[in-house]
Amino acid sequence: MSGTLRGIAERLAPFGLVTRGGFHPAPNDDVPALRGGRTTGTLVLVGNVGRPDGDPIWAAFAEARGKFPGTDPMNDWTRASVGGIAAELSATALYPFGGPPHLPFQRWAMRAEPVSPSPLGLLIHPEYGLWHAYRAALAFADRLDLPARMTAASPCATCADKPCLHACPVDAFSAKGYNVARCAAHLDTPSGNDCMELACRARRACPVGAERLHVPDQARFHMRAFRRGVALRRGGA
Repeated sequence: MSGTLRGIAERLAPFGLVTRGGFHPAPNDDVPALRGGRTTGTLVLVGNVGRPDGDPIWAAFAEARGKFPGTDPMNDWTRASVGGIAAELSATALYPFGGPPHLPFQRWAMRAEPVSPSPLGLLIHPEYGLWHAYRAALAFADRLDLPARMTAASPCATCADKPCLHACPVDAFSAKGYNVARCAAHLDTPSGNDCMELACRARRACPVGAERLHVPDQARFHMRAFRRGVALRRGGA
């Protein structure tokens, strides 16, 4: 990594966050203009990755969680953490939440790293599997030096059994896509406790990066946030 990216990584590390690659945007990448109408010269993605000994973001967030009592504490914590770093670096922080409209983070991720769509719709990484996320992006006016983008084939291309498509108890995933309503309804039943407590069973079925799965507290937090988000979109409690 260049010295500039190394400096960004050092600022992110105390928050359990890591750089997730970067690229020099083209007009069709739909990166918003910076203040004053300037174009973005470099976009660096920021996120977290699971590790066999636990995802560092969870320890950092759990320690600070009491300072963010709102309904979306992870998003609030991310804004505070990444926003402060962006100010230090004279960058603009962009986030995958807060829409609609939503910024095309999945498309940006595929420009920055060797990730590709999985049968579950999540982006799969050849090392991290499905246990990673993109939390923000740092937009710089300058064109920073970036290492060459790594390349790797999608693990799904050689996965004949596709266990992720057969593990869901209610067949929420299929060639037709993801049935959110069916998934959410299952989580409201006693048989859905396994997914609620340990993370999505279909996601856990993927063998790539399986040792990096969420710890139970982290899994419960994200599954409850997902269930709450579905209820809010339906106008429920």
